[in-house]
Amino acid sequence: MSELPAGPDSDSPLRLKQTIPLPGVEGRLDHLAFDTAGERLFVCALGNNTVEVVDLRRGARIHSISGLGSPQGVAYIPGLDRLFVANDKDGTCRIFDGKSFQQLDELNLNDDADNVRYDDAAKKVYVGYGKGGIAIINAIDGKQTSSIKLSAHPEAFELEKQGKRIFVNVPNSRHVAVIDREKGAVITTWKTDMAFANFPMAADETDHRLFVGCRLPPRLVVLNTDSGEVVAKIDISGDADEIFYDGKRHRVYAVCGAGEVDIVQQIDSNSYKTLTKIDTAEGARTGVFAPDRDTLFVAVPRRGSHNAEIRAYHVE
Repeated sequence: MSELPAGPDSDSPLRLKQTIPLPGVEGRLDHLAFDTAGERLFVCALGNNTVEVVDLRRGARIHSISGLGSPQGVAYIPGLDRLFVANDKDGTCRIFDGKSFQQLDELNLNDDADNVRYDDAAKKVYVGYGKGGIAIINAIDGKQTSSIKLSAHPEAFELEKQGKRIFVNVPNSRHVAVIDREKGAVITTWKTDMAFANFPMAADETDHRLFVGCRLPPRLVVLNTDSGEVVAKIDISGDADEIFYDGKRHRVYAVCGAGEVDIVQQIDSNSYKTLTKIDTAEGARTGVFAPDRDTLFVAVPRRGSHNAEIRAYHVE
């Protein structure tokens, strides 16, 4: 671990405060999960076939869960102290104990298990998979209860906390699917106004806004979740794979594989402007935002002689 001085960029909205090396981790890094109480990060090292466990108090990796099949998505369930890990190669969602990291169970979703989300109120885990489905899993017993059919493979999706919908990026169908959780079915689809390859997503439920990151062209598209209409479009850096909404500061953070985090300021629900871009590293396109810590974590893959690492940016 290394602590970094504030330096001349201390007025920046993101200040790099810490790096945590992941020596020996090769290939692409995918999605992350954060354990708030335990101050741990879980990092899907897709190209390494591992999940890396990082202790933020120590500023070091403390364990590697190995033998996985290109892990893409992960969710940590705090009340149960369990990890749900979705794997691309074998299509499994594997469940691990959060202390011993021993595998407890495994669900076979057949193909390309990807993004994972957790509904704490309902104690349900949602996993996108295959050529068009979201599996619904009982978090307590680890059993799949049902699935929701989609027109193509789902990428990022958001669960409404104040409603019953799920918003899902379906890039191969060039739309956002809207699911009614009670019906277990798609009720409508929304277009993104000639911006395609919609992978990451975030939501501002207070203002009824959905933020969709598109790669063709690189653009942040803002949708009204009452109507599905596009209310704003903002150019961003290339290869975005993670978007977070900071409700405290009314900002959007787009983590882009082109080597930048784009910070977009929400002036009001229909008006946005690019605040700045923070240089990271090529291929660093995933991370996790911890609002309680005012911290954005960015996963940086190995580059030449530089180890893979986690960068912690303090949000100013």
